[in-house]
Amino acid sequence: MSINNKKWIYLIALSLIWGSSYILIKKTLIGLTPLQLGGLRVVFTTLILFIVGFNSIKKIPKDKWKWIFATGYIGSFFPSFFFAFAQTEIDSGVAAILNSLTPLATLIIGVGFYKFIIDSKQILGVIIGLIGSFMLIYEGSTINPDQNFLFVGFIIIASICYAISVNMLKAHLQEVPAISIALGNFICILPPSIIILFYSGFFDIDIVESQEVQNSLFYIIVLSIFGSAFAKILFNKFIQIASPVFASSVTYTLPIVAIMWGVLDGESINSSQFFATFVILIGVYLANRKSKIT
Repeated sequence: MSINNKKWIYLIALSLIWGSSYILIKKTLIGLTPLQLGGLRVVFTTLILFIVGFNSIKKIPKDKWKWIFATGYIGSFFPSFFFAFAQTEIDSGVAAILNSLTPLATLIIGVGFYKFIIDSKQILGVIIGLIGSFMLIYEGSTINPDQNFLFVGFIIIASICYAISVNMLKAHLQEVPAISIALGNFICILPPSIIILFYSGFFDIDIVESQEVQNSLFYIIVLSIFGSAFAKILFNKFIQIASPVFASSVTYTLPIVAIMWGVLDGESINSSQFFATFVILIGVYLANRKSKIT
């Protein structure tokens, strides 16, 4: 299979997985607090990755651990909590849409700090995708005027975190196995997550007596397996074969999946939002139309 075809397969797979993560976060928050969600997500994901790839940790060179540490906190730890807090006030579909700012931030950081070379088609693709995202945001705010859009700040910060992490991974961890990066990331962020979980009041909950908490634990286990552990490995592989801009453009396509889940859960959508998703797909296509450097 050609590298180009692999890139599109990774893009579609990650869009389906991460696009479904937002509804899982929404359902988890019914029985748990944002701090409990973020802490449990890190703990469960670390356990899963350790079971699957404990031997892979040896493949991380000593001089790469500083980048493993940095990408762990910037790309996994902080976003896990930011999205949990954001979705206490805004719909899952809107949260996914706002995350579409990641490719633009990736482009700016990559060019400004890592001297990555891009061409006019990539720039045009990012701009078109961003326009589509703004269209979705506008329509979402029109349909749901009562939502507290101050909480979008959490998602904007998380998007910047993702952009920084993507560029670090591409520049400094290109040769490290994807599963090694994922496990190393979560080992680094496990200690503070356990501390947060301890002080969040989770261990005071009577799980046996609360059906809502039981349901939330089920959703967060699914989220940890697919949305964190498996997706993290897949995304690390994706970054190693694609440009940072195209890799981060998964945040343009995952809102389509997230919105569909949201509609099934009672969230609203109109024809303008469907048109905006088409604009986003055009942007993603152009972001990958680079002749020499991928």
